[in-house]
Amino acid sequence: MFDLLSSPRRRFVLYYLNQIDEEVTIGELADEVAAWENEVDVEDLSSQQRKRVYVSLYQTHVPKMDDAGIVEYDSDSGVVSLSDQAVDISAYLSREEERRPWQQYYLAIAIVGGLFYGAVALGLIGVVSQFVAGLLIIVAFAVTAIGHLITTQRRSDEFSSELIDKREP
Repeated sequence: MFDLLSSPRRRFVLYYLNQIDEEVTIGELADEVAAWENEVDVEDLSSQQRKRVYVSLYQTHVPKMDDAGIVEYDSDSGVVSLSDQAVDISAYLSREEERRPWQQYYLAIAIVGGLFYGAVALGLIGVVSQFVAGLLIIVAFAVTAIGHLITTQRRSDEFSSELIDKREP
């Protein structure tokens, strides 16, 4: 695993294939990798930049990933896609230390909401009706879920820190 992930190109290939979640040709993949490495749009790549990345993907990186079972590569058609085993490697690419403990937020809302609703139902809090208490709990879950969704979408749009170092070992 670590040998596969030692190359920024291979990490980007995994990242890119995870993002698009479909098969691509090795040429399209080379264009995306070259654009990322050169920090330009695909349209602005020179033929030399494309060729350099294409050759390394074709001769080294994609076959190595195919042999490891992380991608499926049809050398006749030049089509590359993630294999089912690619899920196993994503654990090594995640940034768990930066993730929020959303499950704890949901659990806290459930516990506090349950206690609040129980107190209202027992008449300990007479200012709020059971309907309003239930509505407040639902709103708390909805606001938290929206925050979770926005955070997840922003994170998926950003390049992972593992991809930042573009030096080829």
